[in-house]
Amino acid sequence: MTTDKIIGMYVHQHWSYQHPYAARTWTYEDWRGYAEGLKRLGYNTVMIWPMLETMPDPLTPSDTAHLEKMARVINTLHTEFSMRVYITLTPNVCAKNDEAAKYSFEDRPFFYCDDRVNPADAPACAAMMAWRERLLRPLAAMDGLTIIDSDPGGYPDSTNAEFVRLLADHRILLDRLRPGIEVVYWIHAGWQAYGRFYATGVFEWGKDEEIEDTVRGLSAGLRNPWGVTGARLNVVERAGEGARMFPFPYGLIEGEPSFPLTNYTPGLPERIQKEMGPRGIMGNAQSHCLQLPNTFAFARAAQGLPTAEADYVTFAESLIPGQGQRIAEAWKALGGTDAAAMTAIADSLSELAKASMNAGPLRGLLFGDPARFVNDLVLQLRQRAAFENLCASPTRSTLAQFAATSEAWQQVHGYKNMWVWPGLEEALRKIGDKELDAVLDARDYKGEGTTAFEKLKDGFLRVETYTPRLIAAMKAASVTR
Repeated sequence: MTTDKIIGMYVHQHWSYQHPYAARTWTYEDWRGYAEGLKRLGYNTVMIWPMLETMPDPLTPSDTAHLEKMARVINTLHTEFSMRVYITLTPNVCAKNDEAAKYSFEDRPFFYCDDRVNPADAPACAAMMAWRERLLRPLAAMDGLTIIDSDPGGYPDSTNAEFVRLLADHRILLDRLRPGIEVVYWIHAGWQAYGRFYATGVFEWGKDEEIEDTVRGLSAGLRNPWGVTGARLNVVERAGEGARMFPFPYGLIEGEPSFPLTNYTPGLPERIQKEMGPRGIMGNAQSHCLQLPNTFAFARAAQGLPTAEADYVTFAESLIPGQGQRIAEAWKALGGTDAAAMTAIADSLSELAKASMNAGPLRGLLFGDPARFVNDLVLQLRQRAAFENLCASPTRSTLAQFAATSEAWQQVHGYKNMWVWPGLEEALRKIGDKELDAVLDARDYKGEGTTAFEKLKDGFLRVETYTPRLIAAMKAASVTR
């Protein structure tokens, strides 16, 4: 196993949409190919959220198959690629058995099927931990278990002491599975901050002193091995535990939930170099097969290697030999605002997508389909060009084109959840359509219920279908009523 500083990729399986865009749909061969590509780029660690929290008791056949596949993936990452493997869990989320059993693992919507366990309820926590032990046993070869402090975990007005006890319970569980598995505290919003959010409906990031209190609690009450990831390295250092941390600057490669679109971020390498921590750094993506330029740049920067435009071309050549320049130009155009350039490149690539192509040494990052990769670029370029035209001139005509290109791309990847782009809401509201404005308003809808916690949970559920509703509303608004 590698002892180098962590250069990691988080594979997040929350969102249910089409193959190969959603990691939840990957086959074993997809996993192996993607891991090989990551290894060639310089990654040495993979962190996986396998969505154990939504698995009902008893398991469905698809859940059993998924656990078996994840066990095989862990073994392959270890034996073939000498990579570390971390599994991620929320601290206190479990499945509503009857509801979760209605779905296959691949299609199950998280917020329809999840529930929160009260950390102050000892019998409920014991039942949750017993079920988790059964689910984690096939994955006992993992190097570590990462537990996030919020989103979606948490409970109204729960305390840091209760969160520390949850992590200690997981330490005991892991020791029974296999001694030596690391428990990793993932700092996100902060446990108590998210507890206040669930209690009041008002979100605020946790205070530094609350995070420090949690870290000090772990120092006093958690047996080794344990570590820290997430944000606020300075706070962890102040608590005397900086050497345990690998920062996780979430969303630099791709945020989530995100409407799928390839990101090209020229300033990313400099940011990564600044974020490196004592044990390395972790990156994340939601639609991994789309985020190749930033995935490349992240690994290069973490290794201290250059990322000039020529380096992107060389990388793209390793994907599809002979097409590196055109692919790199498409990536760069997607990161810009020139609608005419996007359209011209899309026209050029549309012919390439019909041709026979051989994949290069990084073929695993293409998930076995160069034509799909090129066609995706065409669809994204056309949608982005239409978006720039809409922003420049918000009319029913430009809206119609944006709605059509958005629908064409969405039908390929199938993503349904949140969609927020800089400038999108502003442009859409300039159309002046009441029904479209109502869908935009509904994005921040807090839901129904008697408490803030119930309203937030209902709101999370409803946003699962936001993107199709927005596209439908754009199509309707583009026609004179």
